[in-house]
Amino acid sequence: MSKRTLVGVLTAVLLLGMASLAFAGDDSAVKAAALWVYFGIAIACGVGIGMAAMGTGLGMGNAINAALQGTARNPEAGGKIMTTMIIGLALIESLCIYALVICFILVFKIPDLGGLHGLIVKSLGG
Repeated sequence: MSKRTLVGVLTAVLLLGMASLAFAGDDSAVKAAALWVYFGIAIACGVGIGMAAMGTGLGMGNAINAALQGTARNPEAGGKIMTTMIIGLALIESLCIYALVICFILVFKIPDLGGLHGLIVKSLGG
């Protein structure tokens, strides 16, 4: 399945799901709308940590490649290159850890369903 097809299918599912909530009009629709908040946060966390892991993986691969090439060209400087590479890898990995922490904050700061239900009812004028 191509990327365009996958994005199209996911967009259609989200739009049809929101349309069914709009036409339902009862209390279960409000609860279902609140569940979409959970769904959105879960998708955002998954995509966010995936992109962070991919980016840090590419960065680490490039750093190790450059360190190995530098050591191959100048074997006497291998110790200094290795030390600098390890510090750089730790800093690169910290970026992925920051993304993981942000995802944990999003997941654990989700409002409770009852409070969200009350806010949605008030905003709808009920």
